[in-house]
Amino acid sequence: QVQLVDSGGASVQAGGSLRLSCAASGDIYMRQCMGWFRQAPGKEREGVASIEVNGSTKYADSLKDRFTLSRDTAKNTLYLQMNSLKPEDTAMYYCAASNIVFACRYWPLRRADFGSWGQGTQVTVDS
Repeated sequence: QVQLVDSGGASVQAGGSLRLSCAASGDIYMRQCMGWFRQAPGKEREGVASIEVNGSTKYADSLKDRFTLSRDTAKNTLYLQMNSLKPEDTAMYYCAASNIVFACRYWPLRRADFGSWGQGTQVTVDS
């Protein structure tokens, strides 16, 4: 079983930056792929970025120039650095883990592939 605690969301002005954190517990085989999703009101949950155990990363095309994944393996923590934030980035952001080795290789990320989820952290970007 994997437990995920995501944090770092806040209300910021357009153009600002935030770093989201995801603290994970559980065996590493249960998190072969880690990802960030986001969901705005009235919209589907969409994949933002992913990272494999080997460190390979992928990003949504519209976000890759502004968002960056990193990790601290000693702390079992995943980070999402978000720069140049826009009002359309406003959403609940969720950390997720998958025990499917190929989960990170699908794009868009498939929600059903991820069995463990954080509680979500709210990001609000003001104009």
